[in-house]
Amino acid sequence: MQVLSHVTDELTDLIRSATRVAVLSGAGISAESGVPTFREAQTGLWEQFSAEDLATSDAFHFAPALVWTWYRWRQSLILQVEPNPGHTALARWQQGLRAAGGDLSIATQNVDDLHERAGAHVLAHLHGSIFDHRCAECGEPAELPVPGYDGFAAPPEPEDPPTCTACGALVRPGVVWFGEMLPMEAFDAASAAVRSADVVVVAGTSGIVQPAASLPLLALERGTPLIEINPVESDISDAMDYCLRGPSGTMLPALADAAL
Repeated sequence: MQVLSHVTDELTDLIRSATRVAVLSGAGISAESGVPTFREAQTGLWEQFSAEDLATSDAFHFAPALVWTWYRWRQSLILQVEPNPGHTALARWQQGLRAAGGDLSIATQNVDDLHERAGAHVLAHLHGSIFDHRCAECGEPAELPVPGYDGFAAPPEPEDPPTCTACGALVRPGVVWFGEMLPMEAFDAASAAVRSADVVVVAGTSGIVQPAASLPLLALERGTPLIEINPVESDISDAMDYCLRGPSGTMLPALADAAL
């Protein structure tokens, strides 16, 4: 493992020779845009809860309005921030590789839409999307307007979730809650991208949340070079070939510049 503070000539040669790049992104890249991470302290209506308390099917069953309002508020927070240079660098790198006949795939643990708003195509949202909604019982998709919360202050009162037009049950966020299975189509697509890549970039993930954290290990089976971008050491740093110690908003543009 090489711990680096900048993109070296060796790393430049590696990524320039790669025609298939797999990127796995996590909460760190969105946090640089101002999206609160899951492990930050809750405020307002939720100050006595952790994210782990709220992001479960049991929590939604026993306190649907509280959980629903928390997710709608998080949607409003995401809509008030913008993609950062890390997001735009990936979009630029992806577009450049595709124009040259290669490919850069993005599989993200993030439920936001910042990659897409930066102009990138996302292969897989491993934990779903906070902007998708479906019936908690029959699974029927639900189309909803954007939340009307203004500013970063938490709403004063919880609001009841809407009901499904097909069966009358409650509508829930289209995210993967703790204890739920990942969407297999998304996980299989991400696994295939990692296995077929010439190089794998892991940006802004702690390496804690399974099974998404196991995806980089698939590259080890083939001896594919692994590059981590993280300001601090993570649970998967030891498995990396290169660890770029810095924020995604700095290191991803440097990688994209070197690759293109």
